[in-house]
Amino acid sequence: MSYWENHNNINDSQGYVKTSIIVFYILLVNLVVSQETILKFPSWEEGVMEIHHINTGRGDVAFFVFPDATTLLVDAGDTSEAHARVLSARNAPLTPNRSKTAPEWIVDYIQQFFPINHPIQLDYAMITHYHDDHFGELDPHRKIHKGGNYALTGLMEVGSHLPIKMMLDRGSSFPVDLKDSQVQKKLNDDDEYGMIPTLKHYWRYIDYHAKKNDLLHQTLEAGVNNQIVLKKKPQKYPKFSVRNIAVNGQIWTGIGEDYYNLFAEGEYPGENPLSTCIKISYGEFDYFTGGDISGINAVGGTNLNSMESNIAPVVGAVDVATLNHHGNRDSQNAYYVRTIRPRVWIQQNWSSDHPGEEVLRRITSTDLYPMKRDIFSTVMLQANKDVIGGRVNTYKSQEGHIVVRVYNSGDNYEIYILNDKSEKREVLAKFGPYTSL
Repeated sequence: MSYWENHNNINDSQGYVKTSIIVFYILLVNLVVSQETILKFPSWEEGVMEIHHINTGRGDVAFFVFPDATTLLVDAGDTSEAHARVLSARNAPLTPNRSKTAPEWIVDYIQQFFPINHPIQLDYAMITHYHDDHFGELDPHRKIHKGGNYALTGLMEVGSHLPIKMMLDRGSSFPVDLKDSQVQKKLNDDDEYGMIPTLKHYWRYIDYHAKKNDLLHQTLEAGVNNQIVLKKKPQKYPKFSVRNIAVNGQIWTGIGEDYYNLFAEGEYPGENPLSTCIKISYGEFDYFTGGDISGINAVGGTNLNSMESNIAPVVGAVDVATLNHHGNRDSQNAYYVRTIRPRVWIQQNWSSDHPGEEVLRRITSTDLYPMKRDIFSTVMLQANKDVIGGRVNTYKSQEGHIVVRVYNSGDNYEIYILNDKSEKREVLAKFGPYTSL
Protein backbone atom coordinates (compact mmCIF):
# COMPACT_ATOMS: atom_id res chain seq x y z
CA MET A 1 0.00 0.00 0.00
CA SER A 2 1.39 3.44 -0.92
CA TYR A 3 1.93 6.22 1.59
CA TRP A 4 -0.91 8.24 0.13
CA GLU A 5 -3.36 5.29 0.25
CA ASN A 6 -2.46 4.62 3.87
CA HIS A 7 -2.68 8.32 4.75
CA ASN A 8 -6.14 8.57 3.16
CA ASN A 9 -7.33 5.50 5.08
CA ILE A 10 -6.18 7.07 8.35
CA ASN A 11 -7.96 10.31 7.48
CA ASP A 12 -11.10 8.37 6.60
CA SER A 13 -10.98 6.53 9.92
CA GLN A 14 -10.47 9.74 11.86
CA GLY A 15 -13.28 11.37 9.94
CA TYR A 16 -15.56 8.42 10.69
CA VAL A 17 -14.73 8.62 14.40
CA LYS A 18 -15.33 12.38 14.47
CA THR A 19 -18.62 11.97 12.63
CA SER A 20 -19.69 9.19 15.00
CA ILE A 21 -18.87 11.35 18.01
CA ILE A 22 -20.89 14.23 16.58
CA VAL A 23 -23.86 11.96 15.80
CA PHE A 24 -23.68 10.44 19.28
CA TYR A 25 -23.57 13.91 20.83
CA ILE A 26 -26.59 15.04 18.81
CA LEU A 27 -28.52 11.91 19.80
CA LEU A 28 -27.58 12.41 23.45
CA VAL A 29 -28.72 16.04 23.42
CA ASN A 30 -31.99 15.06 21.72
CA LEU A 31 -32.52 12.32 24.28
CA VAL A 32 -32.00 14.72 27.19
CA VAL A 33 -34.29 17.32 25.60
CA SER A 34 -36.96 14.74 24.83
CA GLN A 35 -36.81 13.41 28.39
CA GLU A 36 -37.25 16.91 29.71
CA THR A 37 -40.23 17.57 27.47
CA ILE A 38 -42.04 14.25 28.07
CA LEU A 39 -45.04 14.84 30.29
CA LYS A 40 -45.13 12.72 33.41
CA PHE A 41 -48.20 12.15 35.51
CA PRO A 42 -47.49 13.53 39.00
CA SER A 43 -47.91 11.34 42.05
CA TRP A 44 -50.89 12.14 44.22
CA GLU A 45 -50.16 14.35 47.19
CA GLU A 46 -52.32 15.46 50.07
CA GLY A 47 -54.66 18.31 49.19
CA VAL A 48 -55.02 17.22 45.56
CA MET A 49 -58.25 15.62 44.31
CA GLU A 50 -58.06 13.27 41.35
CA ILE A 51 -60.92 11.93 39.24
CA HIS A 52 -59.87 9.15 36.86
CA HIS A 53 -62.31 8.28 34.06
CA ILE A 54 -60.95 4.88 33.05
CA ASN A 55 -61.50 3.41 29.59
CA THR A 56 -61.74 -0.38 29.33
CA GLY A 57 -64.10 -0.45 26.33
CA ARG A 58 -66.68 -2.30 28.43
CA GLY A 59 -68.56 0.50 30.18
CA ASP A 60 -68.30 3.29 32.73
CA VAL A 61 -65.80 3.41 35.57
CA ALA A 62 -64.43 6.37 37.53
CA PHE A 63 -61.88 6.23 40.34
CA PHE A 64 -61.75 9.16 42.79
CA VAL A 65 -58.98 10.11 45.21
CA PHE A 66 -60.23 12.80 47.54
CA PRO A 67 -57.91 15.44 49.12
CA ASP A 68 -57.14 13.30 52.19
CA ALA A 69 -56.69 10.02 50.22
CA THR A 70 -60.23 8.77 50.80
CA THR A 71 -61.16 6.72 47.72
CA LEU A 72 -64.36 6.11 45.76
CA LEU A 73 -65.09 3.93 42.73
CA VAL A 74 -68.20 4.76 40.69
CA ASP A 75 -69.33 1.83 38.53
CA ALA A 76 -67.29 -0.94 36.94
CA GLY A 77 -68.89 -1.65 33.57
CA ASP A 78 -68.35 -5.12 32.16
CA THR A 79 -70.56 -5.77 29.13
CA SER A 80 -70.73 -9.44 28.23
CA GLU A 81 -69.00 -10.79 25.15
CA ALA A 82 -71.82 -13.30 24.89
CA HIS A 83 -73.61 -10.52 22.98
CA ALA A 84 -72.46 -10.28 19.37
CA ARG A 85 -72.73 -6.48 19.43
CA VAL A 86 -69.99 -6.23 22.06
CA LEU A 87 -67.39 -7.67 19.67
CA SER A 88 -68.73 -5.83 16.61
CA ALA A 89 -67.60 -2.54 15.09
CA ARG A 90 -70.54 -0.96 16.96
CA ASN A 91 -68.67 -1.27 20.27
CA ALA A 92 -65.21 -0.31 21.49
CA PRO A 93 -62.61 -3.09 21.90
CA LEU A 94 -61.47 -4.36 25.28
CA THR A 95 -58.66 -1.99 26.24
CA PRO A 96 -55.65 -2.02 26.43
CA ASN A 97 -55.63 -5.68 25.35
CA ARG A 98 -57.27 -9.03 26.02
CA SER A 99 -54.74 -10.38 28.51
CA LYS A 100 -57.04 -9.35 31.38
CA THR A 101 -60.77 -8.89 31.93
CA ALA A 102 -62.18 -5.37 32.14
CA PRO A 103 -62.41 -5.56 35.97
CA GLU A 104 -58.83 -6.83 36.17
CA TRP A 105 -57.71 -3.83 34.11
CA ILE A 106 -59.62 -1.56 36.50
CA VAL A 107 -57.77 -3.11 39.45
CA ASP A 108 -54.45 -2.77 37.62
CA TYR A 109 -55.16 0.90 36.91
CA ILE A 110 -56.13 1.65 40.52
CA GLN A 111 -52.98 -0.04 41.82
CA GLN A 112 -50.83 2.11 39.54
CA PHE A 113 -52.34 5.43 40.61
CA PHE A 114 -53.24 4.70 44.23
CA PRO A 115 -51.81 7.16 46.78
CA ILE A 116 -48.36 6.03 47.91
CA ASN A 117 -48.01 4.88 51.52
CA HIS A 118 -51.73 4.23 51.90
CA PRO A 119 -53.27 0.75 52.10
CA ILE A 120 -54.78 -0.14 48.72
CA GLN A 121 -58.50 -0.33 49.38
CA LEU A 122 -61.68 1.39 48.28
CA ASP A 123 -63.33 3.34 51.06
CA TYR A 124 -66.48 3.56 48.92
CA ALA A 125 -67.78 1.93 45.76
CA MET A 126 -71.06 3.03 44.18
CA ILE A 127 -73.20 1.47 41.47
CA THR A 128 -75.27 4.06 39.63
CA HIS A 129 -77.81 1.50 38.35
CA TYR A 130 -78.11 -2.15 37.41
CA HIS A 131 -77.08 -2.23 33.76
CA ASP A 132 -74.22 -4.35 32.46
CA ASP A 133 -72.10 -1.40 31.34
CA HIS A 134 -72.19 -0.09 34.91
CA PHE A 135 -71.97 -3.06 37.26
CA GLY A 136 -71.37 -6.22 35.19
CA GLU A 137 -73.30 -9.09 33.71
CA LEU A 138 -73.65 -12.80 34.33
CA ASP A 139 -72.90 -15.14 31.45
CA PRO A 140 -71.65 -18.73 31.03
CA HIS A 141 -68.07 -17.56 30.50
CA ARG A 142 -67.68 -15.90 33.90
CA LYS A 143 -65.61 -17.59 36.57
CA ILE A 144 -67.34 -18.27 39.88
CA HIS A 145 -65.86 -17.14 43.19
CA LYS A 146 -65.20 -20.32 45.15
CA GLY A 147 -66.07 -18.98 48.56
CA GLY A 148 -68.97 -16.71 47.71
CA ASN A 149 -70.47 -18.64 44.78
CA TYR A 150 -70.96 -15.45 42.77
CA ALA A 151 -69.88 -14.61 39.22
CA LEU A 152 -66.70 -12.61 38.74
CA THR A 153 -67.93 -9.70 36.70
CA GLY A 154 -67.96 -5.92 37.07
CA LEU A 155 -67.83 -4.58 40.61
CA MET A 156 -68.03 -8.09 42.00
CA GLU A 157 -64.72 -8.96 40.37
CA VAL A 158 -63.10 -5.66 41.35
CA GLY A 159 -64.25 -6.21 44.93
CA SER A 160 -62.76 -9.69 44.94
CA HIS A 161 -59.30 -8.23 44.25
CA LEU A 162 -59.51 -4.96 46.21
CA PRO A 163 -61.09 -4.58 49.66
CA ILE A 164 -64.20 -2.39 49.57
CA LYS A 165 -65.26 -0.91 52.91
CA MET A 166 -68.65 0.55 51.92
CA MET A 167 -70.82 -0.49 48.96
CA LEU A 168 -73.48 1.97 47.84
CA ASP A 169 -76.20 1.42 45.26
CA ARG A 170 -79.81 2.36 44.55
CA GLY A 171 -81.13 -0.47 46.73
CA SER A 172 -83.72 -3.04 45.72
CA SER A 173 -87.03 -2.00 47.28
CA PHE A 174 -88.14 1.21 45.49
CA PRO A 175 -89.93 1.97 43.26
CA VAL A 176 -90.44 -1.78 42.83
CA ASP A 177 -89.22 -4.67 44.97
CA LEU A 178 -86.49 -6.32 42.88
CA LYS A 179 -86.47 -9.33 45.21
CA ASP A 180 -90.14 -10.07 44.59
CA SER A 181 -90.52 -13.13 42.35
CA GLN A 182 -93.35 -11.62 40.29
CA VAL A 183 -91.38 -8.44 39.68
CA GLN A 184 -88.37 -10.53 38.72
CA LYS A 185 -90.40 -12.55 36.25
CA LYS A 186 -91.77 -9.43 34.56
CA LEU A 187 -88.35 -7.79 34.35
CA ASN A 188 -86.77 -10.97 33.01
CA ASP A 189 -89.36 -11.11 30.23
CA ASP A 190 -88.47 -7.55 29.19
CA ASP A 191 -84.70 -7.66 29.71
CA GLU A 192 -82.19 -9.05 27.21
CA TYR A 193 -79.16 -8.31 29.38
CA GLY A 194 -79.91 -10.51 32.38
CA MET A 195 -80.20 -7.87 35.08
CA ILE A 196 -82.03 -10.04 37.62
CA PRO A 197 -79.68 -13.08 37.34
CA THR A 198 -76.71 -10.72 37.72
CA LEU A 199 -78.35 -8.99 40.68
CA LYS A 200 -78.78 -12.31 42.44
CA HIS A 201 -75.02 -12.87 42.17
CA TYR A 202 -74.39 -9.31 43.35
CA TRP A 203 -76.50 -9.94 46.44
CA ARG A 204 -74.46 -13.10 47.09
CA TYR A 205 -71.31 -11.00 46.77
CA ILE A 206 -72.59 -8.53 49.39
CA ASP A 207 -73.64 -11.29 51.81
CA TYR A 208 -70.33 -13.11 51.49
CA HIS A 209 -68.07 -10.09 51.99
CA ALA A 210 -70.25 -8.67 54.76
CA LYS A 211 -69.56 -11.86 56.72
CA LYS A 212 -65.95 -12.42 55.67
CA ASN A 213 -64.54 -8.92 55.25
CA ASP A 214 -66.89 -6.59 57.14
CA LEU A 215 -68.22 -5.00 53.96
CA LEU A 216 -70.90 -2.44 54.75
CA HIS A 217 -73.78 -1.99 52.32
CA GLN A 218 -76.12 0.99 52.11
CA THR A 219 -78.72 2.39 49.74
CA LEU A 220 -77.77 5.88 48.62
CA GLU A 221 -80.00 8.44 50.37
CA ALA A 222 -81.29 11.36 48.31
CA GLY A 223 -80.48 14.84 49.62
CA VAL A 224 -77.85 14.03 52.24
CA ASN A 225 -74.23 15.17 52.25
CA ASN A 226 -72.96 12.96 55.06
CA GLN A 227 -73.08 9.51 53.47
CA ILE A 228 -69.89 9.80 51.39
CA VAL A 229 -67.41 11.69 53.56
CA LEU A 230 -63.67 12.13 54.03
CA LYS A 231 -62.37 9.24 56.13
CA LYS A 232 -58.77 10.31 56.86
CA LYS A 233 -58.61 14.04 57.69
CA PRO A 234 -62.09 15.55 57.36
CA GLN A 235 -61.30 18.46 59.67
CA LYS A 236 -58.53 19.63 57.36
CA TYR A 237 -60.85 20.06 54.36
CA PRO A 238 -64.09 21.66 55.62
CA LYS A 239 -64.99 22.89 52.12
CA PHE A 240 -65.17 19.38 50.69
CA SER A 241 -68.52 17.61 50.36
CA VAL A 242 -70.43 15.03 48.36
CA ARG A 243 -74.14 15.81 47.97
CA ASN A 244 -76.49 13.03 46.91
CA ILE A 245 -78.63 14.81 44.32
CA ALA A 246 -80.94 11.95 43.32
CA VAL A 247 -81.54 8.22 43.42
CA ASN A 248 -84.55 6.15 42.35
CA GLY A 249 -86.21 9.33 41.09
CA GLN A 250 -86.03 10.81 44.60
CA ILE A 251 -84.68 14.31 43.99
CA TRP A 252 -83.12 16.72 46.45
CA THR A 253 -85.15 19.91 46.80
CA GLY A 254 -82.10 22.06 47.55
CA ILE A 255 -83.37 22.68 51.10
CA GLY A 256 -81.81 20.76 53.98
CA GLU A 257 -82.05 17.05 53.20
CA ASP A 258 -85.58 17.16 51.80
CA TYR A 259 -86.42 15.34 48.58
CA TYR A 260 -89.47 14.59 46.46
CA ASN A 261 -90.45 11.55 44.39
CA LEU A 262 -90.64 11.73 40.63
CA PHE A 263 -91.99 8.15 40.44
CA ALA A 264 -94.73 6.51 42.48
CA GLU A 265 -94.25 3.26 44.36
CA GLY A 266 -94.87 0.35 41.99
CA GLU A 267 -94.00 2.45 38.92
CA TYR A 268 -90.89 1.14 37.15
CA PRO A 269 -89.58 3.57 34.51
CA GLY A 270 -86.56 1.41 33.60
CA GLU A 271 -83.12 1.51 35.19
CA ASN A 272 -81.71 4.67 33.64
CA PRO A 273 -83.97 7.24 35.36
CA LEU A 274 -83.29 5.54 38.71
CA SER A 275 -79.55 6.25 38.52
CA THR A 276 -77.68 7.68 41.47
CA CYS A 277 -76.58 11.28 40.92
CA ILE A 278 -73.91 13.00 43.02
CA LYS A 279 -72.26 16.42 43.13
CA ILE A 280 -68.75 16.71 44.52
CA SER A 281 -67.61 20.12 45.76
CA TYR A 282 -64.08 21.08 46.82
CA GLY A 283 -63.87 24.77 47.58
CA GLU A 284 -64.87 26.59 44.38
CA PHE A 285 -64.68 23.42 42.28
CA ASP A 286 -67.86 21.47 41.47
CA TYR A 287 -68.24 18.15 39.63
CA PHE A 288 -71.44 16.33 38.69
CA THR A 289 -72.07 12.80 37.48
CA GLY A 290 -75.54 11.36 36.89
CA GLY A 291 -75.28 7.83 35.55
CA ASP A 292 -77.71 7.22 32.69
CA ILE A 293 -80.41 9.78 33.41
CA SER A 294 -81.85 11.52 30.37
CA GLY A 295 -84.00 14.48 29.38
CA ILE A 296 -85.39 14.14 25.85
CA ASN A 297 -88.97 13.23 24.96
CA ALA A 298 -90.14 10.76 22.30
CA VAL A 299 -89.97 13.32 19.48
CA GLY A 300 -86.56 14.71 20.37
CA GLY A 301 -87.50 17.80 22.39
CA THR A 302 -86.72 18.84 25.96
CA ASN A 303 -88.80 16.90 28.47
CA LEU A 304 -89.45 19.19 31.43
CA ASN A 305 -90.68 16.22 33.47
CA SER A 306 -87.45 14.27 32.96
CA MET A 307 -84.73 13.58 35.51
CA GLU A 308 -82.36 16.04 33.83
CA SER A 309 -84.90 18.85 33.99
CA ASN A 310 -85.77 18.13 37.61
CA ILE A 311 -82.22 17.95 38.95
CA ALA A 312 -80.77 20.85 36.92
CA PRO A 313 -81.90 23.64 39.30
CA VAL A 314 -80.37 21.99 42.38
CA VAL A 315 -77.16 20.97 40.64
CA GLY A 316 -76.59 24.47 39.26
CA ALA A 317 -73.47 25.56 37.39
CA VAL A 318 -70.49 23.20 37.70
CA ASP A 319 -66.91 23.16 36.50
CA VAL A 320 -66.86 19.57 35.22
CA ALA A 321 -69.72 17.23 34.31
CA THR A 322 -69.87 13.79 32.76
CA LEU A 323 -72.29 13.35 29.89
CA ASN A 324 -75.44 11.62 31.11
CA HIS A 325 -76.11 8.26 29.44
CA HIS A 326 -72.69 8.42 27.72
CA GLY A 327 -74.00 11.22 25.48
CA ASN A 328 -76.73 9.04 23.99
CA ARG A 329 -79.27 10.93 21.84
CA ASP A 330 -81.82 11.00 24.69
CA SER A 331 -79.63 13.08 27.00
CA GLN A 332 -78.34 16.59 27.71
CA ASN A 333 -81.54 18.48 26.97
CA ALA A 334 -81.33 22.19 26.26
CA TYR A 335 -82.62 23.31 29.67
CA TYR A 336 -80.17 21.03 31.47
CA VAL A 337 -77.19 22.19 29.37
CA ARG A 338 -78.05 25.85 29.89
CA THR A 339 -78.44 25.39 33.64
CA ILE A 340 -75.35 23.38 34.60
CA ARG A 341 -73.11 24.94 31.84
CA PRO A 342 -69.81 23.20 32.70
CA ARG A 343 -66.42 24.42 31.58
CA VAL A 344 -65.47 20.80 30.88
CA TRP A 345 -67.67 17.97 29.56
CA ILE A 346 -66.38 14.39 29.92
CA GLN A 347 -67.87 11.61 27.83
CA GLN A 348 -67.50 8.02 29.03
CA ASN A 349 -68.10 6.24 25.75
CA TRP A 350 -68.09 2.67 24.46
CA SER A 351 -70.57 2.57 21.55
CA SER A 352 -71.28 4.15 18.19
CA ASP A 353 -74.49 5.45 19.80
CA HIS A 354 -72.31 7.85 21.78
CA PRO A 355 -72.53 10.73 21.18
CA GLY A 356 -75.76 11.51 19.42
CA GLU A 357 -75.04 14.22 16.84
CA GLU A 358 -77.83 16.36 18.26
CA VAL A 359 -76.31 16.01 21.74
CA LEU A 360 -73.03 17.35 20.41
CA ARG A 361 -74.91 20.29 18.89
CA ARG A 362 -76.45 21.13 22.27
CA ILE A 363 -73.34 20.85 24.42
CA THR A 364 -71.33 22.99 21.97
CA SER A 365 -74.07 25.59 21.48
CA THR A 366 -73.12 29.12 22.51
CA ASP A 367 -76.82 30.00 22.30
CA LEU A 368 -77.42 27.74 25.32
CA TYR A 369 -74.49 29.25 27.20
CA PRO A 370 -71.85 31.61 25.80
CA MET A 371 -68.86 30.62 27.95
CA LYS A 372 -65.95 28.50 26.76
CA ARG A 373 -66.16 24.75 27.13
CA ASP A 374 -63.81 21.83 26.40
CA ILE A 375 -65.02 18.32 25.61
CA PHE A 376 -63.15 15.07 26.14
CA SER A 377 -64.11 11.48 25.29
CA THR A 378 -62.60 8.17 26.39
CA VAL A 379 -63.09 6.79 22.86
CA MET A 380 -64.54 7.85 19.52
CA LEU A 381 -65.45 5.06 17.13
CA GLN A 382 -64.97 5.35 13.39
CA ALA A 383 -68.74 5.09 12.85
CA ASN A 384 -69.21 8.31 14.82
CA LYS A 385 -66.54 10.09 12.82
CA ASP A 386 -68.07 8.94 9.55
CA VAL A 387 -71.63 9.97 10.45
CA ILE A 388 -71.05 13.11 12.51
CA GLY A 389 -68.18 14.36 10.42
CA GLY A 390 -66.17 17.45 11.25
CA ARG A 391 -68.15 18.30 14.38
CA VAL A 392 -66.25 15.60 16.31
CA ASN A 393 -63.18 17.78 15.91
CA THR A 394 -64.59 20.02 18.63
CA TYR A 395 -63.34 17.41 21.12
CA LYS A 396 -60.02 18.28 22.74
CA SER A 397 -59.29 14.56 22.98
CA GLN A 398 -61.14 11.60 21.48
CA GLU A 399 -59.48 8.68 23.26
CA GLY A 400 -57.65 7.80 26.45
CA HIS A 401 -58.18 7.77 30.19
CA ILE A 402 -59.32 11.25 31.31
CA VAL A 403 -58.01 12.50 34.65
CA VAL A 404 -59.13 15.67 36.42
CA ARG A 405 -56.58 16.95 38.98
CA VAL A 406 -57.87 19.65 41.33
CA TYR A 407 -55.40 21.87 43.23
CA ASN A 408 -55.16 24.63 45.83
CA SER A 409 -58.25 23.73 47.85
CA GLY A 410 -60.33 23.65 44.68
CA ASP A 411 -59.20 26.94 43.10
CA ASN A 412 -57.95 25.42 39.85
CA TYR A 413 -57.62 22.13 37.98
CA GLU A 414 -55.99 20.43 35.00
CA ILE A 415 -57.00 17.64 32.63
CA TYR A 416 -54.56 14.83 31.80
CA ILE A 417 -55.08 12.34 28.97
CA LEU A 418 -53.39 8.98 29.56
CA ASN A 419 -52.62 6.35 26.93
CA ASP A 420 -55.33 3.68 27.16
CA LYS A 421 -53.56 1.48 24.59
CA SER A 422 -50.57 1.00 26.88
CA GLU A 423 -50.27 -0.85 30.17
CA LYS A 424 -47.95 1.95 31.34
CA ARG A 425 -50.60 4.62 30.70
CA GLU A 426 -48.21 7.36 29.64
CA VAL A 427 -49.37 10.98 29.52
CA LEU A 428 -50.49 11.92 26.02
CA ALA A 429 -51.60 15.49 26.70
CA LYS A 430 -52.33 18.01 29.42
CA PHE A 431 -54.91 20.81 29.34
CA GLY A 432 -55.32 23.80 31.59
CA PRO A 433 -54.89 25.09 34.13
CA TYR A 434 -58.58 25.97 34.44
CA THR A 435 -59.85 28.35 37.10
CA SER A 436 -62.75 27.03 39.17
CA LEU A 437 -65.82 29.23 39.00
